[in-house]
Amino acid sequence: MAESDEGGEKTEEPTRKKIEDALKRGDVAKSQELNVWFGLAATTLALSIFGDGAASSLAGMLTRFLAEPERFAMDGASLRTMTGGIGLTIAAALALPVLLLALAAIAGNLVQHPFQVTTDPLVPKLSKISPASGFKRLFSAESLANFLKGLLKIGIVGAVISSVIWPERARVASLVQGDVAGLLPVLKSLSLKVLVSSVAVFAVIALADYLWQRRRWRERLKMTLQEVRDEHKQQEGDPHIKARIRSIRAQRSKKRMMAAVPKATVVIANPTHYAVALKYEPGMNAPLCVAKGVDAVALRIRKVAEDAGVAVIENPPLARSLHAAIEVDKEIPAEHYKAVAEVIGFVMRRKGRR
Repeated sequence: MAESDEGGEKTEEPTRKKIEDALKRGDVAKSQELNVWFGLAATTLALSIFGDGAASSLAGMLTRFLAEPERFAMDGASLRTMTGGIGLTIAAALALPVLLLALAAIAGNLVQHPFQVTTDPLVPKLSKISPASGFKRLFSAESLANFLKGLLKIGIVGAVISSVIWPERARVASLVQGDVAGLLPVLKSLSLKVLVSSVAVFAVIALADYLWQRRRWRERLKMTLQEVRDEHKQQEGDPHIKARIRSIRAQRSKKRMMAAVPKATVVIANPTHYAVALKYEPGMNAPLCVAKGVDAVALRIRKVAEDAGVAVIENPPLARSLHAAIEVDKEIPAEHYKAVAEVIGFVMRRKGRR
């Protein structure tokens, strides 16, 4: 029972691979409120910077139609020319504000998650069109939370807007009897106040929603202990298989090492614990270690050397030092040149006497 709980309950934080796989699928922590905040902020900035210029351009164009409508011909060619001119004027007036809004929409997504191209959300899924799944989503705890969050958001933003508009109620009422020309500056001023207040309030709402959505995303990606183990096995390999591979490699290395012992020049050993087989030929920079070992491997090296007629010299201090200092198929270190040279010289002189 304990093993079942351990394997089924998602208690472990998501691994780096789990997070990367989720990002590749397009499964990211995303707050719509943060996107709305970027849109509001961009709208406020566009109105404050480009509002007067865009309004002047559009007003100048419309004034000509309203003041002197008889000057404009209504035949087909003239109407097409006039329509094209109106379109260009509107496009020129709104180009920069629209560009600013587009950049804000892109920034709203980039600050939440890295740019990622994926087609996974476009793949048709039966669960998306299933009535049962749709009913479950409609009446789920998440839908209820979103509904309550929407009501709370509307209430907070509505209260802030009311607090901004209410002190200006007399001024707004007087606009009905005022000059039309003075209407736009007042509307712009009130709009900016409402937008600035909304941006300030939405900053808090968006930040809280983003942190909440990110927390829920990480909770959804949590893993069971068994999932963590399985992923570790996939990345690192099964420990039993790795141990078996290491064992096979060690056996093959030992066989190659033993096959090289008969070609050695000398084996330096102590009586039972260490043995190092060295090979030296004229022209070599330094003697080369072709085999080494301790205990049973050392005894095996000595036996193979004796059977092959390779000299075995007992020098316990030198055998221990060489075993610790060099690896197989590597040259001996410079600090051992003198001691090894004396041993090899002794072996060569003895062979010469024979």
